[in-house]
Amino acid sequence: MLDVVAQAAQDKGFSNIKTQQGYAETLPFAADSFDVVISRYSAHHWHDVGQALREVKRVLKPGGVLIIMDVMSPGHPVRDVWLQTVEALRDTSHVRNYSSGEWLALANDAGLVTNSLSTDRLPLEFSSWVARMRTPEALVAAIRLYQDSASAEVKAYFALQDDGSFTSDTIMFEAHKAV
Repeated sequence: MLDVVAQAAQDKGFSNIKTQQGYAETLPFAADSFDVVISRYSAHHWHDVGQALREVKRVLKPGGVLIIMDVMSPGHPVRDVWLQTVEALRDTSHVRNYSSGEWLALANDAGLVTNSLSTDRLPLEFSSWVARMRTPEALVAAIRLYQDSASAEVKAYFALQDDGSFTSDTIMFEAHKAV
């Protein structure tokens, strides 16, 4: 993915973009380095979200902004367990989807000030969803069996379709480092 970003930047004539791989929990950057930090659909792979948010705060300049977009836990225990199970079967690097309340608490605990939060619903077409992660066929079959055995409440909430497609919750929130 970093190679794709670097090539796209070069193709567009951007000379101020540098790619670097690292862990969210130990960002390889100096304190007060960034005006903006953006995470798009990656936070559910972080092993310690609280530590990652503290690292974001460290590398943000005073007044700097964090924007996170990610799949979100529905917050309801039965629905949450269903979603986390499906996600883990599809992608073994999945750690956890957090609810909006959990995100607010994590950001606050990290010393960030939340500016805004919005949620939405994201339709996921099953075959392309599992293909993106190259989910092994045995796990695809396990997901389908798990979907078939879901309660009527879960099927309705996630708008589960006969082909396995479903709709998930998403979150986007913006927070900043106090001046």
